[in-house]
Formats: sequence, C-alpha cells, structure tokens
Amino acid sequence: MTMACIDLFCGAGGLTHGFVKEGLPVAAGIDIDDACRYPYEQNNESVFLQKDVSEVSAEDLEQFFGDAKIRILAGCAPCQPFSTYSQRYDLNRNERWGLLYEFARLAEETLPEIITMENVPSVQKHEVFPDFVLHLENLGYHVWYQVVDSTHYGVPQTRKRMVLLASLYGPIELIERTHKKPKTVKQAIGRLKPIAAGENAPRDRLHVSATLSDINLKRIKSSKPGGTWRDWPKHLIADCHKESSGKTYPSVYGRMEWDKPAPTMTTQCYGYGNGRFGHPEQDRAISLREAAVIQGFPRNYKFVEKGGPVEFRTLGRLIGNAVPVGLGQAIAKSIKAHLEAQGLIE
Repeated sequence: MTMACIDLFCGAGGLTHGFVKEGLPVAAGIDIDDACRYPYEQNNESVFLQKDVSEVSAEDLEQFFGDAKIRILAGCAPCQPFSTYSQRYDLNRNERWGLLYEFARLAEETLPEIITMENVPSVQKHEVFPDFVLHLENLGYHVWYQVVDSTHYGVPQTRKRMVLLASLYGPIELIERTHKKPKTVKQAIGRLKPIAAGENAPRDRLHVSATLSDINLKRIKSSKPGGTWRDWPKHLIADCHKESSGKTYPSVYGRMEWDKPAPTMTTQCYGYGNGRFGHPEQDRAISLREAAVIQGFPRNYKFVEKGGPVEFRTLGRLIGNAVPVGLGQAIAKSIKAHLEAQGLIE
C-alpha cells in the first residue's frame, strides 16, 4: 500500500533522514525556521514548507499526503518549554505549550493512520502531554509511549527521549534495542581529520571548531578525558566555580572520553565552556561536523550551501535540536514492523 509521511517541526531533517534510510517516504517537512530549508531539501529529496504549525491547515497536510493509503504524521515539538528549567515554573497549560496542542489539532483534522512524536522526557510532567495522549485515544488510536535511551539504537550520545507511537490499526510499540553496547565517541568521530581550535578542515567547512581564549586553551590542556575543572591548577579555576552554586556543575569545560558515548548534544555543543564538549585529545571543542556525526548525520550531510556562511549559533541550533538519525531509524523500523504485523506491507 502506498505510504506518505509528513514531518512537523522537521528541523534540519534528523527524523526524516532516519525514515528515508529505512525506506519510509517523507513527502514534506514543515518548520518555521527557514535555516532548515537547505539541509532538509538537499539531503532528503523532500519538500520543505516554512510555516508556523499553528497556521498549518488540514488542507496543507492533505496536499502532501495525496492519495497515500497509509499516512504517517510525525513531529518533535520544540522542547524548550518542557525543559527541566521550565518545569519549575509552570506545569499547566499556557501559550508556551500550544505547539503540542496544534499537533493534536492536525491529528484530529486529518486522522492519519500512524502518529509519532519525540520529545524530552520531562514533557510527561506537563499537563499538555496527558492531554495529547487522551486526545489521541479518544480519536481511536492505540497509544504507546516510553522514555527511550538513544544509545540502545546506535546513537553515540547519552540522550534520553520520550517517544510516542500511535496507530488506528492496533497496538504499536518501539522495537527492541538494536545495540547491546553503546557506540563510542571514538567509533563516531575518531577518524575525522585533526584540527586546532579556530581551524577548519580544508575539504569540509563544517569540520571547524570555535576559537579558544588564552585561558581556555590553558584549561583544556589541563583537562583529562572524563575529568572536571577540579583537576586544574587553582589559578585556572573560574571564580563562579569556587562558589557553592558553581560547584554543582563539574562537567562544564570537560573533555569527552573516547571509549564512552558523548553527552547529549545541545544547541551550544560547539562551545568548550557549555558542557563536556571538549575533544578527547585535541585541545579544542568538538567541531560542528563532529557534533552532527554524533547526532547520527552522515559525514557528507550538507548544512550550508556552497560559499554560504558557517555560523556557529545557527548551525549549533540546527544540529542540537535535531532528532538523532539512529532514533529516527528505530521509529521507522517500528512503524514498518507494525504495518507488516497488520498485513498491510510485506
């Protein structure tokens, strides 16, 4: 049977690319950020629609679904409102949670056969999440959701995510883990060309690392893989870390370890002082390309058009916000296994 998927909040295409690698056709990706257009379209042979999801109509989706018999609506609503920091202030419904309610609206208006959502684990602590689940169940969907460890599916970083799957056909769930041992930093980026801080590889403009101040260069040279700033000589320790509040953040200015998964990639993963984003042995933060590879993007994934600017803040946002490609593949495999069990595809 013909299938078509639409990826809401598609970003640079992490979830879509996972689907494409598993043979699930993605008709379109929708996102409000126009910076996503080039990487999304160049790497996925799919259409990008720049539009706020609150302005997306059922007619927009039906246009892309076309005559497909099996329609899949996927999406990862921006997770900032559901972060650990945000949940201290408001667990109830307000305008910041509106994007997930818009997702529910589009599900009701189009009734796709399959729905999937990915988000931060703390989303389940907010009123919007049980509302979303109940809404789908009232529409006749069988709903499964669980916090998933991405390392179980070949993602070389300790990234836990809430994954939801829903089907009108019957019970559905995520496949069993595909990797018994976590993929390591060395397996992911160990073969990339060595570069210095502030340098980029001549054949890959994305393999570029941020510059380091003189004191941060001294700090990273004093850093051990897996260690903390507590390993430094006292004159290198920042004043904020000497205070009681700063002592609770030992991983900032840290180096990754070759034989372990990387920490969760964030939108500021290119900055040495923003977390444990120091290279295991080179005196620099990881490059944008290394961050993308840790997110599961192929080494030749295009993020910037030829001659275009390589902007750390923009590309860090696209990479850090992406659904890891390996997790996208696991979701796609789960949907295919479900459809096969229902006798709808071979």
